[in-house]
Amino acid sequence: MQAEQIRNATALAPSVAIPARLEKALVKSLPEGTAFELQMPGQPLWRLGDGTVKFRVIASTKTGASAIKSLDEIRIAEAYLSGDLDIEGDLLAAFDLRNSLSDSHMLAYLWSTYGQRLFFGQAASDRKWVNQHYDTGADLHLYFLDKQSRCYSHGYFERHDEPLESAIQRKLTTAFDSASIQPGMRVLDVGCGWGSFMEFAGKRGARVTSLTISNESEVFCNELIRRENLPCEVVLEHFLEYKNTERFDAIINLGVTEHLPDYPATLAQYSKLLKPGGRVYLDASASPRKYPFSRFILKYIYPGNETPLHLPSYLDAVCESPFELYMVQNDRISYMLTAKHWAENLDSNRSIIAARWGEPVYRRFRLYLWGCVHCFATDDMTAYHWMLQLSAGNAGRTALTRKTPATILKRTRRALHS
Repeated sequence: MQAEQIRNATALAPSVAIPARLEKALVKSLPEGTAFELQMPGQPLWRLGDGTVKFRVIASTKTGASAIKSLDEIRIAEAYLSGDLDIEGDLLAAFDLRNSLSDSHMLAYLWSTYGQRLFFGQAASDRKWVNQHYDTGADLHLYFLDKQSRCYSHGYFERHDEPLESAIQRKLTTAFDSASIQPGMRVLDVGCGWGSFMEFAGKRGARVTSLTISNESEVFCNELIRRENLPCEVVLEHFLEYKNTERFDAIINLGVTEHLPDYPATLAQYSKLLKPGGRVYLDASASPRKYPFSRFILKYIYPGNETPLHLPSYLDAVCESPFELYMVQNDRISYMLTAKHWAENLDSNRSIIAARWGEPVYRRFRLYLWGCVHCFATDDMTAYHWMLQLSAGNAGRTALTRKTPATILKRTRRALHS
C-alpha cells in the first residue's frame, strides 16, 4: 500500500535527479552486474548500478529519506523498524550496501562493550542483557528455530539442501558422542536455551544439569523435564558463579562462548567443574576480530559485551590452561545455512509474529537473521566446533614449569596488552 501511494504521488511531483554524492556512495559497494531502485517521497524511481535490479528501497516519509541521506547504518535500520523505510525484493542483496554506510558511534560502543561490565560486573550485566534478548518470549523463537529440538545454535550440514532438523540432530549426536557421554553420567549443559541438548542427552540416560540466566528459559525447560520425565535439572545461575561439590563427567557448551568473553576465567571454571580426563565440547560463531558488533546489534539484539569467538586469543588462553585442544573444525557454511533456514522460517511466519509482538519486532529479527546470513556468506563471520580435554595427570612425571626468556617475554607482552 505504501509503495502504491508513493507511485501515485510521483506522477504529481517534479522530477529531481538523485544527489551525486548519495549515488556515488551507494553504488560503490554494489557487486558488479547488480542494481537496485531507490524511491524518495514525491520523487521518481531512481535506478542505481548496472545490471539486474535485485531490490528496491522505499522511503515513505521525510524521516526515512533523511536516514538514507545520512548514510548512517543505525538510522537506516531504525527507519526500517519504524516503517519509515521499506525494502522490497532480495534483502540479502541489500546488505551489500553496508560498505557504503557508516557505523561510528564510539561512545555507545565503548559503553556496551566495556563500560557496563566495568561498573556492574560481568554476571549482573549478563543477566540484564540475556533477559532482554531471550525473554521476548519462547514462542517467538520457536517460530524460526528447528521444529524438533528448538536449537538456538548452528546445525552441522552435510548438504546444502538437507532440512535444518537433520543438521541439528547431527550436531547433538556429534556433541554427545564426542564427549564420550554414557547413560548415568553427570553432564553440565552451559546455557540450556529451549532444552535442545538437555532433552537429547536426558532421553539417552545422561543426568544433565542445565544452567541458564533467562527466566523464560528456566520455565520452559522445567516444563520440558516434567513432561518428558527427564533425569535432568535446571539451575538459574550464571556459569561463572556456579559451584558444585561433585565434578561432572562432561561439559557441553553449544553457542554460549559468545556470552563468555573472558576466556581465562571461563577455562578456569571448566577445570573446577570437570573431572580429570573429562571433555568439554563446544561450538560458536566466530570472527577475525573480538567485539566486532555494529551499533544495531549492540542496541537491539545483544546489548552488552557478547562477542563471536576470537580463536587466536581463545587458543592462547587454552595454552595457559590445564586443557588440551582435542580437535577443531570450521563450520562457516553450516552456520550460514542455519541462519538462512531461521530467516526463511521467520519470514514465513511474519503475519503471526507481527500480530503477537508487533511489526517492529518482526523487522528487528529479520534484519538480524538475514544480516547473519550475509556475514557468513561473505566470510565476515565464521564458526567452529571444537573440544577440550582436561589433563588426567602426567604419569607421575613433573611438567616443565621453569622460567625461560620465551616465557618471560610472553608474560610481559600479555601484561602490556592487558
